[in-house]
Formats: sequence, C-alpha cells, structure tokens
Amino acid sequence: MYQEACPKLIDRFREREENVKMDIFNTFIELLRQTANVTKGQGDIDESSPRWLLKQEVPKVVKSINRQLREKSIKTKVGAFSVLKELVIVLPDCLADHFGSLVPGIEKALNDKSSTSNLKIEALAFTRIVMASHSPSVFHPYIQALSGPILSAIGDRYYKVTAEALRVCGELVRVLRPNFEAHSIDFRPYIGSIYKAILARLANQDQDQEVKECAISCMSLVISTFGDGLQRELPSCLPILVDRMGNEITRLTAVKAFAVIASSPLQIDLKCVLDHVVSELTAFLRKANRALRQATLGTLNSLVVTYGGQIGSSSYETIIAELSTLISDIDLHMAALALELCSTIMVDRRSIQNVGLAVRQKVLPQALILIRSSLLQGQALQALQKFFASLVQSANTSFETLLDSLISAAKPSQSGSLAKQALSSIAQCVAVLCLAAGDQKCASTIEMLKGILKDDSSANSVKQHMALLCLGEIGRRKDLSNHVQIENIVIESFQSPFEEIKSAASYALGNIAVGNLSKYLPFILDQIDNQQKKQYLLLHSLKEVIARQSVDHTGQSELQDSNIVKILALLFNHCESEEEGVRNVVAECLGKIALIEPNKLIPALKERTSSPAANTRATVAIAIKYSIVERPGKIDPIMYSEISTFLMLIKDSDRHVRRAAVLALSTAAHNKPNLIKALLPELLPLLYDQTVVKQELIRTVDLGPFKHVVDDGLELRKAAFECVDTLLDNCLDQVNPSSFIVPFLLSGLGDHYDVKMPCHLILSKLADKCPSAVLAVLDSLVEPIERTISHKPKGDAVKQEIDRNEDMIRSALRAIAALSRISGSDYSMKLKNLMNKITATPSLAEKFNSVRSE
Repeated sequence: MYQEACPKLIDRFREREENVKMDIFNTFIELLRQTANVTKGQGDIDESSPRWLLKQEVPKVVKSINRQLREKSIKTKVGAFSVLKELVIVLPDCLADHFGSLVPGIEKALNDKSSTSNLKIEALAFTRIVMASHSPSVFHPYIQALSGPILSAIGDRYYKVTAEALRVCGELVRVLRPNFEAHSIDFRPYIGSIYKAILARLANQDQDQEVKECAISCMSLVISTFGDGLQRELPSCLPILVDRMGNEITRLTAVKAFAVIASSPLQIDLKCVLDHVVSELTAFLRKANRALRQATLGTLNSLVVTYGGQIGSSSYETIIAELSTLISDIDLHMAALALELCSTIMVDRRSIQNVGLAVRQKVLPQALILIRSSLLQGQALQALQKFFASLVQSANTSFETLLDSLISAAKPSQSGSLAKQALSSIAQCVAVLCLAAGDQKCASTIEMLKGILKDDSSANSVKQHMALLCLGEIGRRKDLSNHVQIENIVIESFQSPFEEIKSAASYALGNIAVGNLSKYLPFILDQIDNQQKKQYLLLHSLKEVIARQSVDHTGQSELQDSNIVKILALLFNHCESEEEGVRNVVAECLGKIALIEPNKLIPALKERTSSPAANTRATVAIAIKYSIVERPGKIDPIMYSEISTFLMLIKDSDRHVRRAAVLALSTAAHNKPNLIKALLPELLPLLYDQTVVKQELIRTVDLGPFKHVVDDGLELRKAAFECVDTLLDNCLDQVNPSSFIVPFLLSGLGDHYDVKMPCHLILSKLADKCPSAVLAVLDSLVEPIERTISHKPKGDAVKQEIDRNEDMIRSALRAIAALSRISGSDYSMKLKNLMNKITATPSLAEKFNSVRSE
C-alpha cells in the first residue's frame, strides 16, 4: 500500500489547480508523519521499512518540489517548503546530495519583493532544520549564496521573520566553524557581517520579546564560535548581554547565553564583565523562579570551570552560602545541580582555604541531612557521591571526620530507623569516599568493617547492617581479594536473627563478587549447591552479580566464558522449587542473563514452555518479563520472533502460569509495545477471559466455628485488568473498547475491591479516549458504581477496612467525574439520578468536589 501511495502522490505534485495541489501536499505531509510514527524507535532501516521506501523517492520529490518553487503562486511555494521541512524531519540527512538544487529556490523566496512573510518563514524554517540535520560540509559551497539573504531577513520588519532568521543564523554559525581544530572553510570574511546584523537587533530594546531572546542566543553562539576574531568588539558587546540579565523578560535567556560563552574552547576574555556577571548570578540563586535558578547553577558551573582563577575568594564564599539553601529533598534536581557546582568549586579552587572551610560549615551539614532522605536517588545521589569525593580530596578535610559523619548519619533518630534507601545512599557515599581517599584509607576502613561483623558481642544490628552495605558497595567498585576470608565473614551474617542483616549480607556477597568474578563467583555457585538452608539468600547474591553484568557489562566476557553454563544449569534446576520466592529470584536471574546472552537463553526458555511442571512454565514466563526492558538491546530481534510462544502461556491450564504470562504481556505493553502489537488480535480475547470470575477457582475453607471463602482467581483477574489498563496507554489503536466494556469491564466494576480499583481507572481512561463506546452502554455502567459508593463497612470493621472502603469510594467518584465529562452523558437518566444523589449527600458531595479538583 505504501509503495503505491507515495509515488502516486509525488506524481500529482504537478497538478495545475492550486487548491487541489495544496490538498495533495497536505496528504503527503500526513503520510510523512505517519511514517515517522510507525518507525519511531526503530534502528537501522531495512528494505521493507517505509522509511527506506521513502528514501528511494527523495530524488523524485526534490525534482517535483524544485518545479513548484519556480512557479509564481506564493501558496504553492509555501506548501513546497512545508513538504521539504517534513521530509527532513522524517529522514534526516536525506538532502545531502540534493541541497544545491534547492538553493536558488531559497534565495528567491527570501529576496523576491513579492514574497510574503509566510513564505519567508517557511523557507527559513526549512533552512534551519536542514542545516541542523545535515553535515556542515554539505552547505560550505553555498555559504556565500545563503548568508546574504539570511542576514537581510534579520532586518525584516515582521518580528516572526526576524526571529526565524536569527535562529537560522545560529545554525549558519555552527556550519561555518563546526570544530575548532580543522578549518574546512575560511569563515573569517563572514564574521563581521554576521556580528553587525545580530548586534543591530541585540542593541535595539524596542522590539518583540521573541526577537530579543533570539538575538541574545544568536550573539552568544557568535561570541563562543568566533570570539578569537572579535576581540575588539567584545568590550562593547558583552555589557549589552549583562544589561539583558538585569531585565526580567530577557534574564533567563541571557543567563543561558553566558553558559554558552563560558563553555567555548576559545576561552573568551570576560574580564570586563566577569565580576558583575558572577554577582548577578549569585543573586539569582535567591529568586523564586525555578527555571532561572536551574540555569544559573549551570552557568556558574561553566564559569568556575573556565574562569575559576579570576573569581575572588569572597565571591566563592557568597556562592557557597547560597548553595547551602538549595540542598534538600524538596527539589532533588536543584540539589543535584547545587552539589555539582560545589564539587566543581572544590576541585578547581582547592588551594583556597576559605572555600574548604565555607563548604564544611555551610554545605556539609545540609548534605548529611539530605543523605538521610528516603527520596534521594538518581542524579542527586550521584552528585552527593561526587561531593564527598571532592571534599576528601580537597585540602584540610579529614577522611576520618567525614567517615564518622557518614556512619553517624545511619543511626536511628527519635522518629525511628532510617529507610532502606537512605541506608543504601549512605553506604554508596562511604564507598566513594574510601576510594577517593586512596588504597591505604580504603584498606583500613574495610578492616574496621570486618571487625564490626566479627565482633560477636556487638548487639547493634544497625552497625552490622551498615557494615555489610558498605562492604558491598566498596566491593562492587574495587577488588577485595586481598582481604583474607572476607567472603566467609560476610556469609556468617546469613545466620543473623534479623532479616535486614541477612538481606544486606546477601547483597554484600553479590557485590563483592562483582569486583572479582573469577574468585568469588565460583564460591557463590558452590555454596548454592551445598548450602540448602542458605539457598534463597545465595540466589539473591547471584542475582546481584548477574544484574550488574546486564546493566554495566563489566566483566561480561569473563562471566560468559567461565561460568555461564554452570549458572544456567543451577538456575534451571531450581525452576521447580516449591518456594515462590526462590522461583522469582531464579526468574529474575534468567531474565537478566537473557539480556547478556539472548542467543543461548531464549531457545532454552522456549524449550521449557512445554515442561510438564507448572512451576517451570511460570518461572519461564516471569523470566521473559524481566528480560523486556525499556532500553534497546541485542535481545530485541530475537524476542520479536519468539515472544508469541511465551505469551501464549496465557492459555495454560495452571492459573499461576496464566498470571505470569499476563504480567509478561503487561511489561511488554509498557516497555516495548511494538513487540506485541501484531499479536494483540489473538491475545486480547485470551486476556479478557482472565478477567472473568471462575467458580472452579473459588473454594471454601472450614475453620471450625466458621467457614472462609477463598478466591484463588482474584490475583489473576487483578493482573489482567491492570494489563488492559497498560494496553490502553500504549496500544489503544489495537483495542476494541466496545467488545471489552460489556461484559468484561462491567463484571470487574462489581468485583472485589482489588479488581474494582483498576476497573475505575480503565473506565476513566475509556471515557476520555473512547467516549462514544462508553456512552453506548452508560446506563449499565452506572449501577455497579452506584453500589460501590453506597457500600458501608460493617460496624465492627477495623481501621484498615474503613480506609480501603474510603479509597474505593473516591476511586469510583473519579470514574463518575470522567463519565460526566462525556458529551451527551447528560441524556442518561441513571447517571443524572446518581449525580443528584451525590450532590444531596454531604459526605459524597465533599469527596466528589475534591476528586474533581485534583
């Protein structure tokens, strides 16, 4: 279909009737956008790909468009540039061999007195996009022809033309000097004219904000790229940029402009304005505008890196004082930027004693508070690690003092013990601190941590917990084989009566093995074979090893060559374990190994989908779930061809296997929807079937004085509805809502609490995305929701049951609010009566108003 549609549309570009031609252009643009959506996220294009087919038509498109650009009709020319612009967005670098033939059309559009503003804007926008997406060398033969019209457009009276011309000029600057080592073109003749054209706009205050911002950004590019040829002009130009920092409208753009200039490899001379800039930026750290503070921190970082020696000690102390107020878990991104700047200052200015003192007095206390936060993760945690490393490497900062501060931070406070994430953060910072302090300090710290573990009299579980986490984090980063018997000391903690210590010991052993796979991995495998009671914890250690390999690829070849066969044999032996915890760990290990060695694992897992043991089949399905990650990998093409075998386990006779297959399908829909889209016509009916209450899975347990009903299918139904919810987010085009709402969603709305909650969410999404399908059966949907909001817990219900009921009512009210927003829903008498009932009941009315305002 695509092969036929594309050439036919291109042939029809020569239509004489203007309106018909514009319709054809718009249809072709829509086809290009569909091509971009279909191929989004795909790597190399093959001969069956729509993008490859489109690429073959590029010469024909350019030839036809050139013919349109020579016509008199302005409307036709605007449409032609729109087509070219969309073509370059879909196929970057597709015009490398054809750009020269388009230059006359661009020149004419910009120079011709009959050209309208719309035509100029389209021509400039195309030029900007094509320059940004192609190699600079493509444009070098045409710089002389293009620079004149572009610079003339900067002086245009219409502000939108001027703004677009300034953006193009920014790309022109990059094209003229793409790198600072080799000069493939003599750019010097163009510097003066470009600078003067932009300066005229920069100095003019009486113009549109968009033009002002574009002029500032463009001038920063010119200075950072051609600064070595503009030394005489800088004293008159830089003060204008500083002045723009004082204006609230242009402040943010000007701050970013100085970041661009400071990052230039030319090390532009900023002596005339540096003190003023630093002073202004420091003041901006107190402003309420978050975007401004964020940009300010980045700019200050760049300035310190390039001009650190020219910034005074008092300025640094003021900056550090301001930074201390930004370091908290209220805004982790801002805290990360503040810590990064602090680290930069310490590394670049470690010789200034006052800087180190200011950091220890102002920033360190805030850092030690932040490290105790359960929210700390990602960029902020990495910045904190870098901060402690910089602090110990700077002058007059004692390693022992810092280590004691970190260990003390792990102690429980009056409000209770620290969260698991906080303890992990502290351990990571201890590890980075030890490595930054050098081998001797690191070795003494490890011996101290070993001493804590060996001390039987130590009843302090928190101290032992931290010692294990720290050893694991250090071991992951450094080979600890020089420390005799460390693995046996760690494994002794498996006997601890505290679950958190046993878990930490498992984590530590796995991470120590990462530091020296050849020594410690065989030890773990041997222990798994011989220590039945410790098997679960040892499998967790093995999981740590495998997980690090699948993410970091550190020592990957060593793992593959020496131990992968033994690991697989061991894992497959444990697939049939009666303990669900063991099977889950085994599944995660298999899934992570599949990311490293898909050619070995996927066929082995496929073979076991027909195993007579249900536990093995369920483990295989969960393993597939763990192997479907968001990032692209070498497993993708293999998984694409084999995933149907695993997902068809949704038809299995065992409910545990079916649930595992549903969870795998849900993960695929979330992380890589393209893997499953073609299979959904077959999978959806099978998935919907899992949402139905099955009487054969409901049993009655006799507990003597009373009987208890157990629904073994509840978890499966809940997982199935949650999977549908994910499919509505990522594969809506494959779902027919009408066939799902009745009877499946209708049944779920009257089901157990755990099923109702995802059903309310699904109904809200369908009301928003497929309103007509919901409207067709609206009356039948109102009844189960009304029963839910009218439900009252028993008189002897505990607080947890009362809270769950309140959550369920609020969830149902959110669904009702979504239904009420559907156009035409007011014709449903049942919904109208329900809304009246809610309004007339004060407690429901209050909740309903609350959820509507969320």
